[in-house]
Amino acid sequence: MKDVVTAGVDGTPEAHSAVLWAAQEAWLRQARLQLLHAWVLLADEPEPRGPEEGDRNYWPHRMMEEARDAVRGHYPDLPVDTDLVPKDPFEALKEAAGESDLLVLGSRNVGAMTRYVLGELGLKLVAHTDTPTVLVRAQQGAPPTGHNGDVVVGVALHEPCEALLAFAFESAARRGVTLRAVHGRHLPAHAYNRGGGVEPYAAEEAKKLASDALEAALAPWREKYPDVPVDARVEMESPAPALLHDTTGAALLAVGRRRRHLLRMPRIGHVVQAVVHHAPCPVAVVPHE
Repeated sequence: MKDVVTAGVDGTPEAHSAVLWAAQEAWLRQARLQLLHAWVLLADEPEPRGPEEGDRNYWPHRMMEEARDAVRGHYPDLPVDTDLVPKDPFEALKEAAGESDLLVLGSRNVGAMTRYVLGELGLKLVAHTDTPTVLVRAQQGAPPTGHNGDVVVGVALHEPCEALLAFAFESAARRGVTLRAVHGRHLPAHAYNRGGGVEPYAAEEAKKLASDALEAALAPWREKYPDVPVDARVEMESPAPALLHDTTGAALLAVGRRRRHLLRMPRIGHVVQAVVHHAPCPVAVVPHE
């Protein structure tokens, strides 16, 4: 454990909410909060001047001061570091993620036609970093609502996801809330009759098999975290809609991203894409083997 939570700062409302969410998370973890702003045009630090004197570092410094003041207004005793670096934001945040337990970024809440703008930098970092990354929309992380509600975790049963379950149980334990473990899957072909309807017995059997597998995956974690209430749910529908239907009132949704070391271009799956763009709560993307 590095005991550091890093939040990206860029002066947007989304980043402001991400900073406050990260501050509360650092407080829950008893960790340091690092505020990071990267801009390739940052100048060498001369004598401080005002914007009217052509100091191109003035606004980045003011942005960081405002972010730090916002954190201190809610968490006056939280240790906070500020870091302005003359680097490409992707490279700077990726490097910082490697030195942190958690990376927290703002995520734009935009209309359907432009929602994929959110996230070029955030999604790129999610795909390239081995550190859990949380994406927060404007006002999602503002205290006191940022950590109220259950933690939801999407559980895939076709591959190990121990790192994801560890993150989810720890998150629920810190908050003292219920963990909702959700698994979504399609009905098997044999559950449909020739007319296109569903055979009730086959559907119930498929759901029971999935429920048993989910309980088996959760069993060692229930034993490790006996004080965390667990609500295990199997939804017979696609994983992304199943998760989104269960995030109402949630404090956090945790999903996994499998590391694919053999791929030349790291990527995220369609479930992560869907929940990042549509979930009404902060989304944590947790890399796992």
